[in-house]
Amino acid sequence: MPRLAAFLFHLAVVRPLVFGLLGMRIRHRDRLPASGPAILVANHNSHLDAFALACLFPVRLLPCVRPLAARDYFLADRARAWIARDLVGVVPIDRHPRPGAGDPLAGCSAALARGDILILFPEGTRGEPERLGTFRPGIAHLARRHPEAPVIPVGLRGFGIVLPKGGFVPVPVACEAVIGEPVAWHGDRSRFLDSVRKRISGLARNRRDIGPWGAAT
Repeated sequence: MPRLAAFLFHLAVVRPLVFGLLGMRIRHRDRLPASGPAILVANHNSHLDAFALACLFPVRLLPCVRPLAARDYFLADRARAWIARDLVGVVPIDRHPRPGAGDPLAGCSAALARGDILILFPEGTRGEPERLGTFRPGIAHLARRHPEAPVIPVGLRGFGIVLPKGGFVPVPVACEAVIGEPVAWHGDRSRFLDSVRKRISGLARNRRDIGPWGAAT
């Protein structure tokens, strides 16, 4: 039942919203992996970001497309937990792990070992539209542990205007997802994070044709 509910939710709600109302365009779709394991990393300005990234893949891959989600927020109550686990298929992660609580990335590693495609936002939380925040080191740890999983940067444009942090009603704005070339792990955490950040920043840079209902701005 959870898998059927997830398919129905995605087909009846998510895709009509992302492709119908927002008209999301996808650039360089050919750079997406045909299967997992893989890690998609993107800028994060809206609750719609994870849905938009899931829509980059064909429906048949939906069961293995797994967004990371903060355990303290998305599993805070039964309703949110049901949506996060059964409809979206998140991998819960502790943003502030307690000392001695175990490996905070164990769930991510297990998902990659199963061949899943992880959706990860290196900023860790939603930021201000069109501004990249500080990157957390989790993506570097995963890249080091799982060199077989390509790290693919994606620039999301417009979603921070559609449904910014604190917003409740989506505003129809033309949106775009731009897929970049994979970023290879080269043994240096700081250099790797800097490479990922620069790649996402370039992909997410504003374009003149992002505006309400596709109007030029």
